[in-house]
Amino acid sequence: MSILARLDSLQRMDPEEARKRLEAEKRRVAGLIREVHGELDDETESGDEELSNYDQHPADSGTDTFEREKDLGILDDLEAELAEIEAAIERIENGTYGVDEVTGAPIDEARLEAIPVARTNVDTERPPGE
Repeated sequence: MSILARLDSLQRMDPEEARKRLEAEKRRVAGLIREVHGELDDETESGDEELSNYDQHPADSGTDTFEREKDLGILDDLEAELAEIEAAIERIENGTYGVDEVTGAPIDEARLEAIPVARTNVDTERPPGE
């Protein structure tokens, strides 16, 4: 696809529709973050209520630790996803949404439809070290 054709597709892209999708996704991810925080808080409180972990089998403690680490990993992923969504909304506000951050070329509309937080085209190579 030529640069002119890509520029034409960029002009057809509706930033407000993209904003609506991103805002809805932001609410969804923020809700998931709240849920995971609630689960982590519940685990902490239930651990504090036990009289002693001395009676607990070491395998049970290992399972609890694994589950907590898994939840913390999920939380990290969700927070990173939320940051990407917020960055995409900021690009809409700055008028740079849909522009490849490396090449400056328009990002394919189908890519933005599939991945609204996309910063680059599929075929864009990042400079070494990024």
